[in-house]
Amino acid sequence: MNSTGGVLFHGGTVFSYVELQAMRIDGLVENVCGESFVRTDYAATAEIRAQSAINSVPRALLHRVALGRQSAAWVYGCAPAPLVVSLVTDHRRRTTALPPFSDAIMHQVTLGPCDLQRIGGIGVTSPLRTAMDVAIHGQDPWAVPALKRISAEPALRCPLALVVMALEDAQRVPGKTQALARLREAMR
Repeated sequence: MNSTGGVLFHGGTVFSYVELQAMRIDGLVENVCGESFVRTDYAATAEIRAQSAINSVPRALLHRVALGRQSAAWVYGCAPAPLVVSLVTDHRRRTTALPPFSDAIMHQVTLGPCDLQRIGGIGVTSPLRTAMDVAIHGQDPWAVPALKRISAEPALRCPLALVVMALEDAQRVPGKTQALARLREAMR
């Protein structure tokens, strides 16, 4: 669990989910995502968010999937927490399905060599890929504000003009017109 030992707790490991809920009521932990909780005296970093989101994925799939779309934007601190964790896997890789009633959804996509990075040991789409996915697949209540936050975060180095260029160069992208409109709105 990298440097989050003693800070991030998942239901069913050290404490049961019910115990963690009781600790939340007592003000000792806060819910991060799903059944993952962080101590209240510790800020939820990108590493904490990534590790809490991936907790809904079976261990056998961890090396085959990455956090994407709203989940990746949330890991970067640029979108609200997702209700369902979005995972991406390269369509050229053989993988299995998620178990029934999973707290995650898997999208088979084409991933390029620069589309993924690791945060807290977890695969996450790069800021550029995340911004493109948010523009294409994001929902109107949160997509434009998330795009603005991604471009405003200096550490992500992802200006919206770069996202527009990448999207314009992409071929056969369903929803491209709406994505470009979201990006233009975010650039105002």
